Order: sequence, then C-alpha cells, then structure tokens
Amino acid sequence: MLELLIGLSENFWLQALAVVATIVVFAVIIMVFVAFVTYAERKVLGAMQRRQGPMTVGPFGLLQPFADAFKLLSKETIIPTQANRPVFFLAPILILSLALVSWSVIPVGAQLVLSNINVGVLFLFAVSSLGVYGVIMAGWASNSKYAFLGGLRSASQMVSYEVSMGLVIVTVILCTGSMNLSEIVLAERTWWMQLLLLPMLVIFLVSILAETNRAPFDLPEGESELSGGFMVEYSAGTFVLFFLGEYMNMVLMGAITTVLFLGGWLPPFGIDTLAFVPGPVWFVLKVCAVLFFFFWTRATFPRYRYDQLMRLGWKVFLPFSMAWVVVVAGALIYMNAVPAQG
Repeated sequence: MLELLIGLSENFWLQALAVVATIVVFAVIIMVFVAFVTYAERKVLGAMQRRQGPMTVGPFGLLQPFADAFKLLSKETIIPTQANRPVFFLAPILILSLALVSWSVIPVGAQLVLSNINVGVLFLFAVSSLGVYGVIMAGWASNSKYAFLGGLRSASQMVSYEVSMGLVIVTVILCTGSMNLSEIVLAERTWWMQLLLLPMLVIFLVSILAETNRAPFDLPEGESELSGGFMVEYSAGTFVLFFLGEYMNMVLMGAITTVLFLGGWLPPFGIDTLAFVPGPVWFVLKVCAVLFFFFWTRATFPRYRYDQLMRLGWKVFLPFSMAWVVVVAGALIYMNAVPAQG
C-alpha cells in the first residue's frame, strides 16, 4: 500500500512538473513574440512615415527590443514619496499577469491549448475585465492627479467598450452554438452567417483599440493635459511591466479576433489546398494581420477627443450591436440554422 502511495505521489509530481514546464515554455514564447511585436511596430511606422526605424542594434535592428529592455531594467526605479508602495508595485504585475493568464484558453492549434474549457469565452471576458483594476490601482497609488485622471479615463473607456464587445461575442455564440473556443473555430458558418458577422467584426476591431488604449483612442496618455497618464510616475522595471502588458494585450486581442472571426488555425477561406501549412502558422499569420491593423491605425488617424470616444461607444456602437444581436437571432431562426445544443 505504501509503495502504491509513493508511486502515485511521484506520478503526481511528474505531471505537475510537466504542466509547469509547458506553461513556462508557452509564456516565454509569448514574451519573445511580444518583444518582436514592438520591433515590427517601429519598422511598420517607419515605412509609413518614410524613415528607417530600428536598424543599428543587431542585424536589421532585430536586437533593439532586447537593448530597450536592458536599458530600462538597468535604470533606477523611482517611487513617489506619498505613493502607496504595495499597490504601486502590484498594479503593473496584475496587468501583465492577467494578460498571460488569458492565453491559457486560446487554442493556437487543433490540440494546442493549455486548457480547453467549455466556457472559454466567459473566462476571457472575465479576465480581460479585471484589467481595469490594474489601471485604477496604478492611477490611485501614484498619488498624482495626472495619473489619477488618466486611470479614470482609461477605466471608463475600457468599461464602455467592453459592453459592445460582449454583444459582439454574443452574435458569434449565436452562430456557433458554443462558448468553447476550439468549437467556435471548427463550427461551420455559411456565407450569409459570415456576412452577418462582418459589421460586428468592424465594431470588434474598433473596440479592441479602445480596450487596449491604443491610438487613436490613447486618451489616458494625453500629453497636453495628462502627460503620461496612469503610468506617468512609473519608471525602469515597473514601466517595462506596463509596456509588456500593453503589447501583450494587443497580441491577445489579435488572437481573440482570430478565433472568433478569422477561423483560428484553419486555412483562410476554407481552401483545402493550403492545409499543408501547419495550423499554428496560420494562427500566427492571422494574429500578425490584426496587429498590422493596430499599427496602420496608429500611423493614420489623429487622436480622438474624449467626448467623441464616449459618444462613439455609448451612442453608436451600443445601440447598433444590441439591434444586430436581434437581427442575427432572427436570421438564424428564419433560415432554420440555429445551432444544435450538445
């Protein structure tokens, strides 16, 4: 009996070690990918603005992200005298941790997912909503009116656009009949379903810009009135965490868009002749396409005013997305295409 217990114990620790190793490898891959996303953004913006971008550190400037990280981590972390130290340090850790945790349910391939749960959509929505707390904590703990106002701005716009994002996700669930992300990718969608989801894709793309505080909705960091916004008092290593958190959320939103609307790891447009390309490669390429949308938008559009941002979210996107949920549900019933519930 004792030998059996010892064998079970060893098996448990081996399985636990394998799970931890898998998570660590997954996290490292994502972090390296995020580092090169910063490089890609600077090169794309440089090309659009007729300049070079990073080109001196390493071949073609490929080592620039690591040089930037080394520079920031080697600097002194300056903490405001009146800041709430525990909350001040917890805020950037929370934002980065939530961005990493969200990847646990993202299916990168047919069997390549850390946790294939049946309520993956709800899990993603819940975890992304918690990111608001990190922003508010950062703004409040800094004990600066600029940081505090930036935190309030960011929190209000994140909450505002999450409502529309939730309704967009509802239309996808109506068409696929599942909240499991892998099943959403594999669900068959007719051409008219894709046509019905096209307006919601547009709303979702604009909403993720506001959700991640990216241009032209980067209002929490208005230079003329708020300086650096909710992270104006952060420097060195703590600033790196915010920086990584922002870009990791961009990549995460690109992955969610890919899963919900772009067919995940499947070949584009259902072309079977392209199936020889591995699924994860298609997934990464589609995420890169969404990231290019982020970069292109930043290089093209001027910053919105805050009242314009709120008006767009509450008076345009919210009523339209609510009405479109009814349209999609009605079309599915009329066409007798309501997905069967397993």
